[in-house]
Amino acid sequence: MKLPPSLKQKKRYIVFEIIAKDKFTPLEINQAINEALHDFLGQLGLAKSSPHLLKEKIIHHKFILKINHNWVDQAKTAVILIKKIKNTPIIIKSITTSGTLKKASIYL
Repeated sequence: MKLPPSLKQKKRYIVFEIIAKDKFTPLEINQAINEALHDFLGQLGLAKSSPHLLKEKIIHHKFILKINHNWVDQAKTAVILIKKIKNTPIIIKSITTSGTLKKASIYL
């Protein structure tokens, strides 16, 4: 039995860019993002926002984060506050937010 559209969770896709000297694996990026979201949102906020890093969409230090539409601003804040991955200083900036994966993929 399918859910009616009114009960489905609305989602947004946020495109981020990592500015750093070193290259990082998708696992390292995923771990840093999960830690930052957990620290900033807490366990309850993490469950309500249901973030998901699209690992197949990590290209040239750009990645897409899928999140609940009510938690976009909090997720952007949490991810931008990441200052280091593997003791390498980084800067993360948000490029755009989109309602569809196709439009978000244009910015990769």
